[in-house]
Parts: sequence; structure tokens; C-alpha cells
Amino acid sequence: MEKKYTRFSEIMSNLILEAMPKADYSSLFNDFVESEFFLIDGDSLLITCVCEKSLEPGQSLHFFYKVERYLLDVISKGGQFAIVFFKDAEYAYFSVPELLTLRTALILHLQKNTTIDVWTTFSNCLSEEWSIRLEQSCPYFLILADEGVNNLQTHFFNFVVIQAWAAKVNIVLFSGQMSDILRLYAYFMQSSHEKQMFFKKYERLIMIVYKSLIQHLKNCRDTALTRLFGDLKFNDMEEEVCQTVCLLQQLWPEGSDIRRVFCVTSCSLFLEMYHCYLENREKGASVETSEVKQKTDNCLTLKDVEDFCKLHCLSVAFLLHLPLSQRARSRFITSRWIQDLKTVLKMKKWCEYFILSNVDMFESWSLNLLHLSDLSDEPLLKNIAFYYENENTKGLDLNVGDAIMKEYVCLWDTVSELVRKFDVGEAIPLRTTKVHFLEKKPSPIKGSSQEMMPNLGFIPMSCNLVDEFAGDILKDLPFLKSDDPIVTSLVKHKEFDDLVHWHSHRPLSDDYDRTRANFEDKRDPSCLRALQKYHVFQRFYGRSLESVTSKVITTQGPMPKKGCVKSKSTKARETKAEIIRRENKKRLIVEEEQKEEQKWNALSFSIEEEMRKNLNSGMKKLEEFLKSCKSSSVKAQVERVGLQTCLKAWKDHCRAEGETTKDLSIAVNMMKRIHSLLDKHSELLQEADQKLIARCLMYLGFYELADSLYPTQDATDDIKTKKKNKYSVGIGPARFQLQYMGQYLLREERKDPDPRVQDFIPDTWQRELLDVVDNYESAVIVAPTSSGKTYASYYCMEKVLKESDEGVVVYVAPTKALVNQVAATVENRYTKNMPAGASLCGVFTREYRHEVLNCQVLITVPACFEILLLSPHRQNWVKRIRYVIFDEVHCLGGEIGAEVWEHLLVMIRCPFLALSATISNPQHLTEWLQSVKRYWKQVDSTMEKSSVSKRNAASRGSYHKDRAQARQSYKVRLVLYEERYNDLEKYLCSVRQGDVCFGHFHPCAALTTDHIEKYGFPSDLTFSPRESIQLYDTMCQVWKSWPQAQNLCPENFTQFKNKIVIKKPDARKYEESLKEEFTNWVKNGNEEEARMVLKKLSPDYHDHSERMLDFFPLLVEKLREMDKLPALFFLFKLGTVEECAENAYEFLEAKQEEKRPPKADKEAHIMANKLRKVKKSLEKQKIIDEKGQKSSRRLDQSIMYEAEHDHLLKSLEKNLEIPKDCTYADQKAIDEESLQMVFRRVKYERKGGTLKRLARRGIGYHHSSMSAKEKQLVEILFRKGFIRVVTATGTLALGINMPCKSVVFAQNSVYLDALNYRQMSGRAGRRGQDLLGDVYFFDIPLPKVGKLIKSKVPELRGQFPLSISLILRLMLLATKADDLEDGKAKALSVLKHSLLSFKQPRATDMLKLYFLYSLQFLVKEGYIDQEGNPTGFAGLVSHLHYHEPSNLVFVSFLVKGLFHKLCQPTSKGSKRFSEDVMEKLVLVLANLFGRKYIPAKFYEVNSKFYQSKVFLDDLPADFSDALLEYNRQVTEDFASFLLIVSRLADMKQEYQLPLSKIEFTGKECEDSPLVSHLMNCKEGRVAVSPFACLSGNFDVDLLSPGVPDNVILHTIGIDHRQAPVLWPHRLDSQGRKMPLNAYALDFYKHGSLTGLVQDNRIHPGEVYYLLKDFSLTIKTISVSLRELCENEEDNVVLAFEQLSTSFQEKFDLV
Repeated sequence: MEKKYTRFSEIMSNLILEAMPKADYSSLFNDFVESEFFLIDGDSLLITCVCEKSLEPGQSLHFFYKVERYLLDVISKGGQFAIVFFKDAEYAYFSVPELLTLRTALILHLQKNTTIDVWTTFSNCLSEEWSIRLEQSCPYFLILADEGVNNLQTHFFNFVVIQAWAAKVNIVLFSGQMSDILRLYAYFMQSSHEKQMFFKKYERLIMIVYKSLIQHLKNCRDTALTRLFGDLKFNDMEEEVCQTVCLLQQLWPEGSDIRRVFCVTSCSLFLEMYHCYLENREKGASVETSEVKQKTDNCLTLKDVEDFCKLHCLSVAFLLHLPLSQRARSRFITSRWIQDLKTVLKMKKWCEYFILSNVDMFESWSLNLLHLSDLSDEPLLKNIAFYYENENTKGLDLNVGDAIMKEYVCLWDTVSELVRKFDVGEAIPLRTTKVHFLEKKPSPIKGSSQEMMPNLGFIPMSCNLVDEFAGDILKDLPFLKSDDPIVTSLVKHKEFDDLVHWHSHRPLSDDYDRTRANFEDKRDPSCLRALQKYHVFQRFYGRSLESVTSKVITTQGPMPKKGCVKSKSTKARETKAEIIRRENKKRLIVEEEQKEEQKWNALSFSIEEEMRKNLNSGMKKLEEFLKSCKSSSVKAQVERVGLQTCLKAWKDHCRAEGETTKDLSIAVNMMKRIHSLLDKHSELLQEADQKLIARCLMYLGFYELADSLYPTQDATDDIKTKKKNKYSVGIGPARFQLQYMGQYLLREERKDPDPRVQDFIPDTWQRELLDVVDNYESAVIVAPTSSGKTYASYYCMEKVLKESDEGVVVYVAPTKALVNQVAATVENRYTKNMPAGASLCGVFTREYRHEVLNCQVLITVPACFEILLLSPHRQNWVKRIRYVIFDEVHCLGGEIGAEVWEHLLVMIRCPFLALSATISNPQHLTEWLQSVKRYWKQVDSTMEKSSVSKRNAASRGSYHKDRAQARQSYKVRLVLYEERYNDLEKYLCSVRQGDVCFGHFHPCAALTTDHIEKYGFPSDLTFSPRESIQLYDTMCQVWKSWPQAQNLCPENFTQFKNKIVIKKPDARKYEESLKEEFTNWVKNGNEEEARMVLKKLSPDYHDHSERMLDFFPLLVEKLREMDKLPALFFLFKLGTVEECAENAYEFLEAKQEEKRPPKADKEAHIMANKLRKVKKSLEKQKIIDEKGQKSSRRLDQSIMYEAEHDHLLKSLEKNLEIPKDCTYADQKAIDEESLQMVFRRVKYERKGGTLKRLARRGIGYHHSSMSAKEKQLVEILFRKGFIRVVTATGTLALGINMPCKSVVFAQNSVYLDALNYRQMSGRAGRRGQDLLGDVYFFDIPLPKVGKLIKSKVPELRGQFPLSISLILRLMLLATKADDLEDGKAKALSVLKHSLLSFKQPRATDMLKLYFLYSLQFLVKEGYIDQEGNPTGFAGLVSHLHYHEPSNLVFVSFLVKGLFHKLCQPTSKGSKRFSEDVMEKLVLVLANLFGRKYIPAKFYEVNSKFYQSKVFLDDLPADFSDALLEYNRQVTEDFASFLLIVSRLADMKQEYQLPLSKIEFTGKECEDSPLVSHLMNCKEGRVAVSPFACLSGNFDVDLLSPGVPDNVILHTIGIDHRQAPVLWPHRLDSQGRKMPLNAYALDFYKHGSLTGLVQDNRIHPGEVYYLLKDFSLTIKTISVSLRELCENEEDNVVLAFEQLSTSFQEKFDLV
């Protein structure tokens, strides 16, 4: 390549390298049942699998196993993808032809033996066809390798990256990928506008450089071919292949297996080519010197090569006749091929490539391609060669076996016949020459001895918990004897001398104690004032959330269960007091009615007047009155007035308009009044009212309905016709109601009040929830957002508050923002006179706690509730819990902290309510929870029997607790409700000619006929009534002779026939009938018509080439014009969230600036100066007045100054006033005092000033990096209606109460998945305010929109539930709890009831074994003894449980005295430590905690770093040695555990390829002594996959670092991720070191957040949280060490305290 082109390639490479450290490391498929569509680059997949060190070159079956394991893993996680192989990519392999053959075989295998979509038709990534395909398929990302087999391939990958970014396709790296049970994590490099512009700018140059690269590769290919094949060109070789294939088809007319065909054709072609090669050398040699002749003579002879081909044929005969179980025992030869054979092998690989690439020549012939994955086995070939070269020659003569020998002879004879240019020797003997093909080596056979493997056996333990959980499998396990060295060495660990003053057994304060307590010192007046302020704000915040009056709760004692109420017959007669009460109630109702009537009489004139002037605004006022009115008779009267006004307006309008288009909004208002009168006030209607309604219907043209209501004989047909023409709406009543009144259709609501609910009449499903709480039952509640499911939570709280002052309700919310919101709601809703020291509401998060153990309603996050449940000494408090409410319980399937939700659900003994809007398998979840409750029922029954005597002796208080326990029901109900209160309509936003346009997106446009045929209509894909009509009309339009057209015509539909009031459920039935009919079209042969309907319903979408977010302010402005605010705008990058809010602000500022008169700024400046002077004069005047020098003249002057001041102030305010169309704020929504109160709270916050400035214009933003106060400002002002535009990340998705009119998705992301879409779109449509919610898609690809709408929410699946730290915490609970029986029962429940193992016996056994392994580890490390009692530093390890395995490594360093060696003060007796010591300490901690990796390739970057070092240095030598020793010990134990657990493997599955399910089983060959000799390794391959054994992997290899998980048997369900090792370096799939980001150490050195953003390439929001967590970890360690050590001057304790203080000080300055 030319120099200038090479330079440009470097520019491209640097652009990509620069993007790498900024890449998000995240889960690729979030919460889709099926992921977004994406692409995998086939060559990257090939390179990644080939480079894994566990794969032996030339072992193709193991390679295919690796590929299939990876692809199956991706598919099992919901991956939907295609694999693309570019034709040009082939050129990169011409220097390594063995990979060329492998690549061709891989493509064929994926195409022929799997269902994966493989794209091979595209020449390169810059072709026009490729761009078109990307536009059509819209892949979200492309998975690619960042490095190829050589530099040229790396350059090729760079072109793919640059083009993908240009096409708005993101890049995901193969390097650094990690997989767990549910997710796949990878580096995600997002396409951005800048990257798209780079391609646009240099497009021509990119094309030229690419062509130059390909030309260079072609030249390399030709050179390589000429060197081997002389004059034969590429096409000549293909001709040779064609002749060989034709000849074979004559020899084997019946067809054959690919392995046989491949063997004979490649061998024969290779022999002929080698024959030509030798001839060419001889010709060339005759004219050269004798010296060169000598060199030529060193070349392998034709006979040597024949012998090699014979060995190859024999190895293929082995492949054909031996099952994998036998091949997996093959001994492994470590010798390499001799140098002379390497050229020969290259030629052979070329020949194999030509055969495979022309496999389509066999199309007319029966060729079985099933075993394309097993074409060659080089390790087996070496094994056979070694036998004939080293053992057979020494007299070991073993029989090959009849079947294998017969196969071999057949293969060789066919080769002989296919070779046309010379005669090939006989099949026997196999070796005719003495050349050794393998190099000599002292120990050529790899040992499979078990010497390095630790003793197989568990340390015996005597512990009840162990026996109860794993007792059933203990009898089958190997146990070590008591005199085994491992057992005898378990004496108390000798601790480092400096630890003598350390009380490692001392119980540590837990996370609860260490969390900052708000307002702890109640005697301090300032603290009391702060507490008072806190409560005032909480109530204010609560009032902003809901308009509910506070309820005073009084304790009434336990309520009787529903059904236990005294029967009415026991009641003799009403008492006098009850009669008085009843009469008073009646009198109050009458008085209320009179008041309402008077109110209407006072307002009626103005409302009627307003309606006459402007019907719409008048109607709004009328409806506002109706909302506030409680009297039915008054409401009916008001509705009549409204109806009469509408009728008059309609008549006037129709007379004026004549035949022109009518304004149907008047007709809609008329029908709304009719609906209300007939449905809600039918019992109050007189004949005159019915006559009026019939008249109105007549005027609208609905004659049949009018007649059905009030038949009239006098109306002649002529009058009807006349009216029809003039006044009729022109369509039938059913169509009219569906098309124009969809959102106004009445919902099916119950009319009978429930005495338990005062504020509204609950629906049937809500009553079921109240019954659940009344009966002390548990329930899983799945209902849409804003449906009213949360009411049950507050009913539950109220019930517990009324029962006693003791009982506690715990409300578990997933985020801090939601915790704060619920706490404010509770404080606002309830007031209760609590006993001294007790509180109604408490809060517990990681940041702070407030009245946690003294409150009756605790609002907390899962991790904090888990701390309380697992704390041994908090069990008395836990027993007070009466109910637990889990909000957003679908987090149980989430990415972070899911296992904590699981632990909580199985540990609580009381009833619970689990709420969610989005669970797709609630039945499975409910069944699991029912099994947990059955366990607790059994436990309670057992414990009750054993504690009868204790209960009799108990005090009154504890008797009450037992009563509560006794009342508890163990039933778990499932309550499902699927109907949203308001419909959602979707719109696509596009940019045309610089303007934002909106197109309605019909839900059917998301579907395909294939999808409908396979799955039907998704259950939650609903239509608004007008969308149902749209579908019906399109169906009629497409299929003119549709038989069901009449029956499904709205006017003829059964549910609508002769109905004046069509309700929402009627419309839903119509929708269901249409869906059913449309599904029949698809299934009964009318698929083409169905396809046409879907096509017609698809929106007209224009993709815009410019940066869409530049049009964001225009989008907001458009929504304001359409009256679609307030709106939430969801974006997924913190920077973009803030940027868009700022852009909208700047747009309004610019708009105001344009409108301002030219001299306005100057006038404002002059007025401000004058005002300042007048103020000074006023102040002077005051001073003079105070001195008492008053005179009438001065008094006049003072009045004059004040008047001037007021005038100037008003003028200045008017000058600076923001015009209404230059702000989105609704100034009337909140009073100035409340606004200032909200603003004051953010005075000292980082973003306080910005948020206030934006809020003044009605704009806000909301994301996870904001403080609680900052978020609350936006939440409160948005709910109040002051702020009407909020940009936000997914933080608002989880339950935050911020309903709005519209939701806009303004940025695509991997986090915009089915779950988040439903959570976020659910915010649209405020109940009680909006009858319709609007969802807009802005800059979201069309296929993604369809996917979001039709995709199901994922099923909840269990994570791997156990960890070493959790098991240690459970052992602490079981052995140290205040109530040991209760502690043990909770620990057992966690162990027994994981969601992963529910109904999965194999997984249950695996978890039992992992539990035993964890105990062995804890015993060996000295954290528990053989009785299961915690010892040593168990408290410290469990306290740092967030950081496993770093917590275990940290404590091992401490015990070995490494920190005492490091922490030496500046001088003897000093308590201060040098900066060098501090930096070394940070270096050690940064290697353990908060580890953030950088992609390996970034090491090559040439960037200059200004402040940071970026790449973290290795641990100091002594720490590094200690870590290696720790890892060695852990790995040995884990390998030993894998050997034991391997007995759970399903060997049938282990002997088949994971994806294609091709089996490699069969009867083992027993008649061949040679096979028995070559495959004699029966030991040492127990836990290793048989496919991995083919590459010579043994159990002992499991001890080496970085062993890929695909080496271990995959059906045991466990791998290296569960081993508590912490490798100092992480290697990626290609074996390259991935450096750690030195952000923590860099920050400690320079203290600059900007430096970390600039050099370390971390987003400011993310780095803030990383540093915060790191600081918190140092503080936790520091406090723990201080508590454990009684020596106040211990160097380690002092050093950590110094570090904690200095790091926190630096962090506080940020």
C-alpha cells in the first residue's frame, strides 16, 4: 500500500482506538424476549474462536464446538442475528491457508446444518448492496473483532467499523465479552454524529484506500500461489478440482459422506500438485548452482508425501469409526511437524480450500454434509504418526482392526484411482520411507496424571444446616478422613504478629449502624429545627404527588377476619344513638344537595354565556363543575343544560355551513352529554329528557336510535330526509362513536360503593386486593401503570397502623428516588399519635437512614432490607413485620441486584404484596412463591409445636405478636388486570424540509403475517377505537368480496346494534373480533390480502440523514403548538439528556431575543441603573428618618422615591418578562412562595443553578447522576404543572409518579427494550386528566419501533443465587441469631428456594454441591469451623460482601501482614504516613475494588495523557505473590469441586454439538489394539468437555488462569465465574491483557474530575459514582478495622483512616 494510504489507515485506526475506552461495558440484550436484530461478523467469530489458547491448531471439531457454544449462548439469551461473511475478507487468509479451509467449512456448516441466517453475497462493506441491506434490516449493532490474524485483516475490520458507524450501526467488540446465566456483557461503541460525519467527509478517500488494500491482498495471494503451484493460476486450480470431482462421481455413483469425499479429493489433488511442484523445482534446479541443488535435495520426496497422505487417510478412517467418547481419551502428542513438512501442509491446505469452495459441484450427487465440522483432526494424525515413527519401528506392532483397515484401504484405493499423472503405491504397508514427520522431543506425550490435582474429597462437617439442606447428597460424596493432612492442618490459623491486638471475632457494627442517621440528636435545637423542616417538606412533596387529605389514624386493635363479623341476626334493634346518627347523615346529604344546587345557580349563567360564545371553553368549565359536584340530581340538571346548548350550537352551525364540512366536535360534545345522562343518571330522567335526547339523536342523523328511545309517529320520511341532508353527521352512530369518540367512551365502572374505600368506587379486581389484605394473604399483582394497583399498598399500611403501635409494614422500592416519593406520600396521607420514641414513617437507603427501627412504615431499597433480614441481632425487629410490599417486583429478573429481591421474597415470614406492570410469566412466579409459603407453613407448624410452653410464659406483648402470626394466611393469590384506563396512540416523527412531521403508527404496522401465524396478536397489543375502524376499512378496501365485511361492519356488529351508549368493553370486543378474523385470513389462505392490509397500515416514514437531535427544540415546539405538553422525553445518555434540555432552553431564549424590540436591552440597562440609584436614595432617606429629622418636605420626597421605585420595578419586570410563547412554564401552576421553597433546597447542589434557570422556562432534566434534592425539584415542579418539558434517562421508568400527556422516545439504545418501553410509555395519559396518551418515536429506526410494540416482556428467570459471601452471611445468621431456630429457618429458605432451581432437580443438586464447596473454602480460609460457626475475620468478609471476591483477597492480605509492612509512618512514633505510602495503598485498593477494564487494543493508542496515567500499575511484588498463592489454592479447590460436580452432567448432550445437535456417539471400537493403545487416557478428563479433550485439555488444565468456560462440561450449569478468584490480569478471548483503568489512583493524585473525563475517557456522571463508591469502600474498611483493633495506634488502622479522610476531602471538592 502507498504511504499516504497507510497514513490514512492509521487515522482511521486512531479514531477507533480513541472510541474504545469510552465504550460502555453493558449487557447486549437487556430485557427483550428476543433481542434487537444485530449482526455478527463471521470472520471475527472465526478469529476469536481460533485464537483461544485451549484450541489446538488443526482440531476442527473442537473449533466448531466453540463456535456453536458461543452462538447457542447468544440464542439462549434471546439473540436475533445474522452472520455476515464478506467475500473480500477471504483475501486476508491467503498467508494462512489452514484458516481459509476452516472459514469455508464454517460457512457451509452454518448454512447446511443450522437454522442461522448466513449472509455471504456481499463483496465488501462499502458496496451499495450492503448499504441497501443495512437500511432494510436496520441492525442495532455489529459484533466485530478489533484485531485480525495480521495487520491487513485488522485494517479490513477498521473499514467495517467506519462504514457501520456511518450507517448508524453500533459496534460491539468480541474482546472482553463475559456471559452469565441471563446476560452477555460486552464493550459497546456507539455510532455518533461525529463518526457519521467522518465517513461523509472522507468517503471518496476511504473507497480509494480500501481498493488499494484489496489490490495489495490480491497480489499477496498470487505471490503465495505462484510460490507453491508455479504457473497454475487460481482458475486453473478450480479446473483441476472439477476434473477430480467428475472422476470421483464415476467411482462412487451412489454418493458419500463429506469426510470421505474431502479426504480422497484433497489427497489426490495434493499429490498431483506436489508432483508438479517437484517437477518444476527440478527444471529450475538444472540451471542453478550445485549449492542450491543441495537445498533442493532436502525437500520431501513424492514417496514421503504419499506416506503422509496414507497416515491422513488412516486418521479419517478413525474419525469415521470411533465415537467421541473414545476419541476424547486420545493421548496428546506435543511434538511439532518438521520444517520441511510445513510447506507441504500449506499446499495441502490450499487444495482442501479449493475442494470445499467448489462443493456446489456435488449438487447433482448425494453428498452428506452433516459432518463438515469434523473434516480433520491434526492431533489424532500426530498420534498415529508418532506410533508408526517411534513405537512401530521399535517392534510394537498392533492390529488396526478389520473395520478401520477396510475403510482405510477403500479410501487409499480411491486416491490411487483419482491420481492420473503418476502411479500411487499400495495401501499396505503404511510407511515405505524412513522420514520422521515429527520433531524429536524429550517427552513428546502430554501427561494426564492427577498428581497436580488436589485430593478428591470434602472436609467432614457436623452442622444441622448442612445436613438439612444437602444431607440427601452427602452419602454419595467422597469425604476426607480425619487424619488427612488437609483436615489436620485446620488448626487455628497463625495470625501475623501485629494482629495480636485484633479481635477478629468481635461482632462488627453492620451497614445499618454505619449509614448516616438523619436528625439523630433530638436534644439539639438545630437538629429539631432541621427535623421540622424535613417533615414540612415531606408533606409538601407528598401533596405534589396526590391530592389526598391527610387521615388521622387511631389504634383500634386487631381487626376480625372477613367472614368473622357477627351475623345480623344477633343484632336486636337499632339503639337510640344509631337512629340519631342515621338521621343526621340523611340531613347532611340533603344539605349538601342544596349547597350544590345553590352553587350551580350562581355559576350557571356565566357557564351558559361562555358556552354560547365559545362552546369548547364553555364545555371545559361545565365539565370542571361536574367533576367537583357530588349531587346526582344537580349533575343531571347540568348535563341537560349542556345538551340543550350543544343542540342549539349544532343547529346553528349546520345552518351556517350548509353542505360544507361540519365541525364534528360539537356533535362529539352532544353525544358525551347523552352518554352521561343515559348511563350515569338514567333513574333521574323524565319523559321530557328522553324526548330531548331523541331529538338530539334525530338531528345527528341517528334515526333508529332516536326511535328506539322515544318513538314518534308524526315525523314523516320527508322531514327525516331533509334533516338528514342538513344536520346529519353523515355516518352511522356506531362508526361515529368509535371514530370520533374513542377516548370518551365510558369505562365499565361499578356503581356500588365499598365501605373500605372512601375516595372512589373500586373495581372488582381492586376489591380482590382489599380482600387479600383483610385475610392476611399474599398476592402477586400484575396491572398496567396508572391502573390503581398501589392503592392496596396504602390500604395495607392503614390496616397495620390501626391494628397496633407495634406492627411494621415494609415497602421495598427499587430506587432511592421511588423510596423518597413513597415516604413523602405516606407522611402526607397519614397522621398518628405515636408512643414516645416511635415514628410513623422511616427511610433506609445506602446514603442515609431515618427512624428505621422505631417506625411502623419503613420505606427502603432491597439491599438495605436484606441487611436487616440477615443481621443476626435484628431478628426481634424482623418479627414485628406484618406485611411487606414489593413495588416493581419484575426487578427480580433485572441486571443488577436481582438475587437480592429473590432473597427477600424467600426470607420474609409475613404475607406480602408483589406489584408490577410488566411480568410475562406471573403464574410461574406465583407458583414459586406458593412453594416458599408452604415451606414457611411447615416451619411455623414445627416451631409452634416445640414452643407451646414458651408461649404460655410469654408477656402480653409477645402474645400479640403470636396472634398476628397465627392470623397469617399462607395463601398466595395471583391478581391480573390487563385493561389500561386510557388508550395509547403511537406516532412517528420525521424531518422533512427542515420541519418536524408526525405520522400515526397503527399497531398492526408492527406485525408481519409470519408473526401473526406463529404467535397470533400479542396480548398487550391493543387498538384505540379509531384504530379498530382503520383496520376494518383497510380490510374492506383490500379484499372487496370479503365475506365477513357485513357482519363486522360497525353498524351491524352485535355488541353495537341499537346501542346509544357504546362503552369501552364493547369496543374491545369489536377489536378482538377483528383480530380473530384477521388471524383467520393469515391461517386460511388469504395471506397475500393480509400482507397488503399491513402494508397499507404502515406509516410513510422518511429517514433523515442529518443529526436528528439538532431538531429537538423544534420537536418540543411542535408538541406545544399541538397542546401535547406536558411531555417526558426519554434519552439514554446522560450527556444528551442535559444537552437537549439546554438546546430547548437556548431555542426559547433566541425566540425571545428575536421578538424583543431593538432598544429593549438598553432600556432595561438604564432602568436597572435608575432603580439602583433610587434604592440608594431610599436607604439614605430611611437613615435620616430614623434619626428623627422628619419634615413634610422630606416626607414628600420619601413618598416620591417609593413611587418612582415601584414604577421602575414594574417597568423593568415588564421589560424582562418572558412572553408566554417563549416559555413552557405554566406560571399559574404554583405560587411564588412554594416555588422559592423548592428552589432554596438546591441552593448548594452541583446543578442547582442550572436547574433553576431551566425551570423558569418550564424545562427540566432527570438522570441517575443527580442528587435527590435535584431530582425532587424536577419531579415536584413537573407534577405541579410548572415544568412541562423533562428530558430523562430510564430513572423515570421505575414507578416514579410523573404522569404526562405525551411520552417521546428521542434516542435509541440497548436499554430501550420491551420492558422499559412499557414502563416508560405507561407514563403517557394522566388518569383523570387525559383520556388518551400519546407516544412519539423520534430518531428510532422503524424496525425497532415495531419490535418495541409487538415484543413480549421477558419471563422472569432466576440468576445464579449463591455466592461465598452470601453463604458466610447465612452461616452467621444461622449460628449467631437472637432466635437460632428462626435464623436457621431463614438461611434454609434462601438455600432451598432459588428461582433458578424451582422445578429443576439437576440445578438443585448442583447448588447443593456449590454450597458444600463454599463451606470447604470458608473452612480452609479460616472463616468458619467444622461445626459451621464463624471464626477469624468472618465479620469483615461478610461486611464487604458487595465486593466478592475482592473482600476475600483483601482479608487474606491483612492476615498475611502485608498491610502492616506497607503502612509505615514517616518517622517512629508518628501517626502520619507519607504520600508515597498513601498512593501505594490506593494502588492496592484500586487493584481490588471498583475494577474497570479497558479494551486490550487501546494499549496501542498513541494518545497523549495530560493529567492521568490511565493504565493501572500491577500490585506491589509482595501483594502480587500473595495474590498468586491465593488464586492457586482457590483454583485447585475449585477444580477438585468440578470433578465431583461433573457427575451431574448429561453425557448424551455432552457428545453432541450444542447448536446443530449433531451427535458423535456410537459403539466403541473394541477389535483394534491400535485404537486401545492410542486412546488410553482414561484418567484426568472428568470435568472437561469431550470436545475440548480433542485439543489435549485435561482436568489439570482447569488450574491454569484464564481457562475459557467452554472447556468445562456445559450441562453441569457451573463454570469459573463461580470460583472466588481474582486474577491480577484479565485476558480477552485472543489472549491479550486487558488493562485496568487507573481512575481511582489518578484522581487521588490530581483530584480532577475533568482529567478523568479527558484522559481516562469516563463520562462525568459515571466517574462521579465510581469515585463515590470507591470512597465509601475505603470508609467501610477504615471503620471496620477501627472496630476490630483495640490498639488505638495500630499503623494499618491509622493509615486507612488518613486515606479515608484525604480521599473524601478531595471528593468533596468535586
